[in-house]
Amino acid sequence: MIAIRNQDETSKPWVDGLTIGQVLTETARRHPNHDAFVFCDPPHRMTWSELDDAVTHCARGLLALGFRPGDHFGVWATNVPQWVLLQFATARIGVVLVNINPSYRADELKYALQQSEVRGIALIDHHKSTHFWELLEKACPDLATASPGALESADFPKLKWVVGLRGDPHRYAMMWDDFLKRAETVPAANVAEISETLRCTDAINIQYTSGTTGHPKGATLSHRNVLLNAFYAGQSQRLGPQDRIALPVPLYHCFGCVLGTLCCLVHGAAMVFPSECFSAGATLDAIEKERCTALYGVPTMFIAQLEHPSYAGRDLASLRTGIMAGSPCPIELMKRVTADMGASEMTIGYGQTEASPLITQTRTDDPIELRVGTVGRPLPGFEAKIVDPITNQKLEDGQQGEFCGRGHGVMLGYYNMPDKTAAVIDDEGWLHTGDLGMRQSNGYFRITGRLHDMIIRGGENIYPREIEERLYQHPAVEDVQVVGVPDRRFGEAVLAWVKPKAGCEVTEDELREFCSESLARYKVPYYWKFVDQFPTTVTGKIQKYKIRETAIEELGLQAIAKIETA
Repeated sequence: MIAIRNQDETSKPWVDGLTIGQVLTETARRHPNHDAFVFCDPPHRMTWSELDDAVTHCARGLLALGFRPGDHFGVWATNVPQWVLLQFATARIGVVLVNINPSYRADELKYALQQSEVRGIALIDHHKSTHFWELLEKACPDLATASPGALESADFPKLKWVVGLRGDPHRYAMMWDDFLKRAETVPAANVAEISETLRCTDAINIQYTSGTTGHPKGATLSHRNVLLNAFYAGQSQRLGPQDRIALPVPLYHCFGCVLGTLCCLVHGAAMVFPSECFSAGATLDAIEKERCTALYGVPTMFIAQLEHPSYAGRDLASLRTGIMAGSPCPIELMKRVTADMGASEMTIGYGQTEASPLITQTRTDDPIELRVGTVGRPLPGFEAKIVDPITNQKLEDGQQGEFCGRGHGVMLGYYNMPDKTAAVIDDEGWLHTGDLGMRQSNGYFRITGRLHDMIIRGGENIYPREIEERLYQHPAVEDVQVVGVPDRRFGEAVLAWVKPKAGCEVTEDELREFCSESLARYKVPYYWKFVDQFPTTVTGKIQKYKIRETAIEELGLQAIAKIETA
């Protein structure tokens, strides 16, 4: 039995030194009959005791297929119960889970499977217009002549097993029910024996970062990386076994499988999954029906719920806290979430996959102006600083530069990419995020943009976040994204894509005048476009590079874009 004590920010977390499997065993012992997870559509729920047993059974299945500690196993699926089972089962026997983005097309899938060197992959059949089996077969044509466990492919020398989580059987795959039957051939004692050999510093997860250029990089994380992040993220929200977290965020992303599943695991809270992929209506339904006390999401998800036609009649009185993160959080939006939505203790988190993921977070007892206007202070065990992007010298409070973090969450490295790892983690262990920020004199941080998002107009540095924050204050603006586009005279010009609120009308001239009231003339957008939606990743992150690409095409700036600069 593991000794449990009350925690504060200065004491050692009870999970430190343990593996994910050990933490699951302890949480199931402490809260056996509490809900562990609830999937709303289709309905499926398990208590912590049931989840512990199901995970052991699933781990036995992996052992039956020949998986051993250090092997890699990919999961390519939306938010389904098997995702959670496999996350915990792989961790229990030291198999490295590889998270695969469900929006990947065939070429992206092929790259991820090859680069991560998976020995097995589990997948769903389809979701909406994506047919996973077809894409897998396109990525690996050799499956056409394979049988379960016997794939021979020059392109995928390590890949042997394909496990179908649902749908019709395929000749080269083992379906989920058969996988669970195979587990009966392995004693549960074998799982326990392997679990005892694992260390908390072992690699347990590879998560691919969604960069805007080049191939994704697989951030490799340890048990300790993710468990400490989950512990402190939950502590910042004052989470306990009485809490129920609505999780519309994807499991393949750190937001879902660290701040979501593992945060619940560590604190004994219930995970509530409204739907396979984000749906504003389904999320509101889940909060009401399951009496969720916490809600997670990126800003676009919160906006979609606030603007949903049924929002006004919803009973969201159970909401107390949660995390808004994943992309810059507009101050005006945070005010609406804490006041109108009722999540008065909502927190903002900042970090990235390479940090497991949070580096800073606001706390529930922070003054409201800090909770809506900053990304908080570093988690215990983390350091943060702002440096000059050119000289790498530490900057004083109030000065803008690159945000760097150091501590327990910094990844082990990018899988099989030592040069890429060295480019972001320096010799002193500081992770260079590529984000711009500043430290306030009270120790709280603000994120002001991306290094590469910065617009340079005629020698003037312009940070899109400042312009966006101003436009969010306009009563007719629901969402806005600002980017730089090529300009022959100034190098770059400012472009704003604006999504008006439903039923509201606003003109370019009105918004230009509104900006001019508080922004320097050179910061006021030159180009404007009114849109219904923005290009996003599956996690809801807005892809500014696609906005820029579309604008270059629509504005006829291709020739200017090709002009080389020093």
